[in-house]
Amino acid sequence: MAFDTMFLRAMTEELTEQCETGRIMKIHQPFAHELVLHIRKNRENQRILISAHPSYARIQLTKETMENPAQPPMFCMLLRKYMEGAIIESIRQVENDRILIFGVRGKDEIGETRFCDLYVEIMGRHSNIVLVDREKETIVDCIKHVSPAFNSYRTLLPGAPYILPPSSDKLDPWTVTEDALLAKLDFNAGKMAKQVVGAVAGFSPLLANEVIARAGMVNRDTLPKAFFSVMADCAKPAVPNLFVKNAKEDFYFMQLADTEMTAELPSLSALLDRFYSGKATRDRVHQIAHDLERLLANELDRDRLKIEKLEQTLVDTERADEFRIFGELLTANLHLVSRGMTEIAVQNFYDEDMGMVTIPLDIRKSPAQNAQFLFNKYQKLKKAVRFVEEQMRLTTEEIAYLETVQQQLEDASPEDVEEIRVELAEQGYIKYKQKKGSRKPNQNPTLEKYTSSTGLPILVGKNNKQNDYLTNKFARNSDLWFHVKDLPGSHVVIQDANPDEASIVEAAMIAAFYSKARLSGSVPVDATLIKHVKKPSGAKPGYVTYDNQTTYFVTPDEETVQKLRN
Repeated sequence: MAFDTMFLRAMTEELTEQCETGRIMKIHQPFAHELVLHIRKNRENQRILISAHPSYARIQLTKETMENPAQPPMFCMLLRKYMEGAIIESIRQVENDRILIFGVRGKDEIGETRFCDLYVEIMGRHSNIVLVDREKETIVDCIKHVSPAFNSYRTLLPGAPYILPPSSDKLDPWTVTEDALLAKLDFNAGKMAKQVVGAVAGFSPLLANEVIARAGMVNRDTLPKAFFSVMADCAKPAVPNLFVKNAKEDFYFMQLADTEMTAELPSLSALLDRFYSGKATRDRVHQIAHDLERLLANELDRDRLKIEKLEQTLVDTERADEFRIFGELLTANLHLVSRGMTEIAVQNFYDEDMGMVTIPLDIRKSPAQNAQFLFNKYQKLKKAVRFVEEQMRLTTEEIAYLETVQQQLEDASPEDVEEIRVELAEQGYIKYKQKKGSRKPNQNPTLEKYTSSTGLPILVGKNNKQNDYLTNKFARNSDLWFHVKDLPGSHVVIQDANPDEASIVEAAMIAAFYSKARLSGSVPVDATLIKHVKKPSGAKPGYVTYDNQTTYFVTPDEETVQKLRN
């Protein structure tokens, strides 16, 4: 885990500089496991993001804005009561542990001074945020409740005494001597990185592997030197960087050996904003849209199975003329048929060679009834052709629509999900009930805005409601419209009658990025004027036809797209 004890130590220094002695002006809880504290210090505003998410637990300053629920959760309301308007007196880390403490001084209901501590425990799936009454040393409340049934050592419930997680007898990395370190290690047992993690407090596998990498040939001489070299770098000013190791992107507060640095950021908080922005947003969308994802997957499976069955029915209808010929041959030879026969061989006068053909018979029917049955079968199959072809067309259109919505969910922000939910309800796939206190979706959706490198505005529809609004209502006839060719994707519009070539290529790249072809190397994107884009009567949301297009081939690049975003 990159957000380890040493990273938290560096982050504590950054938070102390920016927020200590600041006043907590507002508190929001945009998601179940995340808090945002708005801090005012030295006439500047800062936002502290505190996350107790099982996978993305962290604490940082953030520039990102998040939409807050209309009705704040109970934990948020309690924090507002105890902490809004309070001063952050201290920000300190529990020694060699992933726990940060905000010492807060505020006022109670009658104006008396009240002291509280906000404990931020960043421990993977056990992460938590706990408000503690400093004088009583009891828990006021926490973002995740833990009963004695789940943890016999420490109970995390309102009113319970707050107890820190159990400490270990590991070595203090800042005061350990070479002899003490060597005494804890067995160079004959192997797995030296694991031994370092088990011996030294606050050492994550990432940092232990850094020690091993710097040691090279690991022995009693090289390992202590590598260890103290790492600790010396830990004490230096942070070098926030993204890196790639074993084909996986990660982050750390200092440069690591055997890694390829991909970017150096100005601060640890900027580093975390860069690393987590897409990942955390994707996870939030999954949390609030998992039911829609499951619905779309089930509907697509059902429609694809339906197509297979319709195709088989279409194959069967190819035998329609065979039943007609059988009926006519049997009618011409009724005098040769007697009740009880299971089949009859007759000369096929429809065949150029006048060969013999065998006609199956139902022993329960008379000869005339068998002939009538064959004619009825022929009529039924002929009618089925038209029905099956129509059903295949409708089902194919539905698959294309559902795949489009599925792709839009992959790119959706938490705010976009509600619009998609309303759309699916309008199409009859789900029943929509607005949550009590939630905001109604906008009649005119908010479009995502970009600016080309030459300064031209570019608008993007992230879902079908936004696509319809952008293409059919908002854009002008002279605007240039983009869409990936023959695949689900966003509608993109340049708001300019005569866009330059650079803007056209960038708009095409945005259209390719927000499409099912995002990971492809060369993506065809069609561009045409809005006046050539039409929505057929009765068509599904987001569906249009167009002509007079020019096709551009572009390679989607996420970094370029994000730079263009407003």
